[in-house]
Amino acid sequence: AILGPPEVNITSCPNCINVTIKMPTSHFRKEGKLQSLTDIYTELDYIITLKSQDGEHKRPRQRTTEEEFSTVIGELYPSRNYCLSVAITASLNKNSRPSPWKCVTADSEAQRQGYHAVAVAGAVCVSVIIIAVLKCVHAAGFILPKISLPQTLV
Repeated sequence: AILGPPEVNITSCPNCINVTIKMPTSHFRKEGKLQSLTDIYTELDYIITLKSQDGEHKRPRQRTTEEEFSTVIGELYPSRNYCLSVAITASLNKNSRPSPWKCVTADSEAQRQGYHAVAVAGAVCVSVIIIAVLKCVHAAGFILPKISLPQTLV
């Protein structure tokens, strides 16, 4: 039997990639229920192959007992495009079909701070506009019209 391909989703984080891996289902049934790979093998190994402009690098083999899990690949160059593929193997079965390649650009800390600065500047701008509109409406007498006092109090 060939293991895989697993379902892989990736998102970027500052100088890293967050990888979510979901094990494929097997074709084996036990009492009518489809068995997961962890039901059959208990422990599975996964190997992430990372491609960038520097070439292709296989990361060290990792072990899991989970059907679905996340891992972070860190210490990446910011603003650089990375592609990855994941292969699953078991101690008794080394035949695997790797996942299709997925690509993402690693974020940089500066980009994240830049987004934050733009969001704050935008919020300040909107607040200033709202205050200015309210001031104009108030001055025109639509909000809290000036109460005319009796002549004796003026």
